Amino acid sequence: MLSKFTFWKPLLLSPVVWATLLVSSSTIGRAAQPTDAQKSLEKLDLTVADSPTQAAIASSYPQEVVPALPVKIADKIAGATVSTTPSLDAIESVASLEQDEATPETPMSQVTSVSQLGDVRPTDWAFQALQSLVERYGCIVGYPDKTFRGDRALTRYEFAAGLNACLDRVNELIAAATADLVKKEDLATLQKLQEEFAAELATLRGRVDSLEARAATLEKQQFSTTTKLQGNVWVNITGATAGRGVLYEGPAGSEGNALGRFFATRTNGAPTTLTAQDPNITLGFLTWLTLNTSFSGKDLLVTQLAAGNSISPYNQYASAGFFNASGVPFFDQSAGTVNGRPDVVIHDLFYSFPVGENVKVTIGPRINWYRHFDFNRFNFVFNSGASFDTSNSTQSNAIDRGSGAVVELNLGKQFRLALGYLGENTEFLPAQFGFNTSSNPQFGLFGGTNTASAELTFSPNDKINLRLQYNHSRIQAYGGQIGGAIGEPIPYGYLDAGPGFSEGGIGGGLRFASADMFGVNFDWAVTPGIGLFGRYSFANINLNPIDERVRTQSFQVGVGFPDLGKKGALGTITFLMPMDITRGRRFFAAGGGDGGTQYELEASYFYPLTQNIAVVPTFYAIFNPNNFEVNPTIFVGSFRTQFSF
Repeated sequence: MLSKFTFWKPLLLSPVVWATLLVSSSTIGRAAQPTDAQKSLEKLDLTVADSPTQAAIASSYPQEVVPALPVKIADKIAGATVSTTPSLDAIESVASLEQDEATPETPMSQVTSVSQLGDVRPTDWAFQALQSLVERYGCIVGYPDKTFRGDRALTRYEFAAGLNACLDRVNELIAAATADLVKKEDLATLQKLQEEFAAELATLRGRVDSLEARAATLEKQQFSTTTKLQGNVWVNITGATAGRGVLYEGPAGSEGNALGRFFATRTNGAPTTLTAQDPNITLGFLTWLTLNTSFSGKDLLVTQLAAGNSISPYNQYASAGFFNASGVPFFDQSAGTVNGRPDVVIHDLFYSFPVGENVKVTIGPRINWYRHFDFNRFNFVFNSGASFDTSNSTQSNAIDRGSGAVVELNLGKQFRLALGYLGENTEFLPAQFGFNTSSNPQFGLFGGTNTASAELTFSPNDKINLRLQYNHSRIQAYGGQIGGAIGEPIPYGYLDAGPGFSEGGIGGGLRFASADMFGVNFDWAVTPGIGLFGRYSFANINLNPIDERVRTQSFQVGVGFPDLGKKGALGTITFLMPMDITRGRRFFAAGGGDGGTQYELEASYFYPLTQNIAVVPTFYAIFNPNNFEVNPTIFVGSFRTQFSF
């Protein structure tokens, strides 16, 4: 609830109220007849302008601290009348209106002629007084629609606030050696009014002094005048089970150690196959702290810090190259280069600015690709329990963050075009092993791993979005193998030059790969409570120097239930095929399995407890995991608590 003091701040800072109050305590209209009180006020040939002190206060406080006059409260005030006896009952009755929900009042503008006010007629009883106020004192303020809105009544305290500002205006004129503009009868009237409203004026001036003191305190204590801090914290408790051993492909000796599967090996030409047992339940966290800085009000410099310590249980089953992919909730991850260690890293660092009205440019050393491409309203990670496989296409991009630029163009109301080029610069990949190629002189911005992306979005209305996507990627090989975290659009596993290579993990035989991915992505709000969404992608990967090709495809379909059980809630059910190898399975040193195709079923429910706290229970079922038909189905359950501030 607003305090009484909070309510009176807009009364001090809304000059249109006081301009209205001094020329119209009841009605300015063609049919209106002046009352005795109105005739008395008409003699007062003055109105109110903001004093320098009030203007300084208004500019010092943010909008949240000094709101405009609430509309609903103003409507109720309009039904009040001017009290004729000094009493504090008036302010108490007005303060009781603070419980109503308020919306900002329309901003006002200075007028220089009474003819600019469309609702003031020469036949109005107060026309001459209003005209004199404009021409003699230049302190009338009107609404943007060129109206004065003089048909509002006022309370005694409103009148006192207007009188206070009126006195300030007279003092300004006298100080400026323009005392001849102030009539003696006006000063006499003001003196009488000042005596009548002495108690109210003292109260209001005391509140102004208090407001100035608070403004000074805020200026000293604020973090920055240009930067706002935004934070997110996710806490996940996750478990997974298959009931028996699960086959995976990875280095010998990596049983029970998901962190030892960041390369693949072959044994006698075939991928090395091992067995993983059920993992234990884990509890971990991830946090993002974002500094949003604007220098002009239209641009944005984003600096996002991240830290976390999660190693999701499903990784215990995963083949090399599948880490943090299938069966892993998106926020159930670490942030830095050492999984499980809560190092603080720079997650995003970029600068966005407009070029004209329809173009936005983003440049920086660490741009988040997913801020600009492959969005979908029903499996957006912040308001769903989407896994790494469903939060975006599994094949859409070879990097998560990179150095370069993205240009977004609004082509009318129905079309949006996004173009981008990024060289890999990812916070969770260790530079000492050759990653972060865009800042490595050995590779640079245009060598190493990079991607060029284009996405055209067609939105015929606010219910349907259709996105057509294309990515061209260059993927750098490490140890002669291609895959892992920069493996899209393979999308998972590790590729080498085929049997005869990667024996014991040495010499995969590849230098790099180039890939072309084509995709389509849609979401459709069928009704207010039901939505459909889906993706399909396919890709060609060319292996260098052996000049061989690998082809893969993927899809997902789902249904969303917005506002399920509560406003802001979202339930989702998704079925997907994250990886189907249509050509070149023999080049998979890990990820090819026994020829099977993995499928997944995901269900999640985002439920906001408050504006800043939400819980997200999720359930996943993974069929033919790691592309082994002989593998049992894996079940994953997770409960996420999400805090935002």
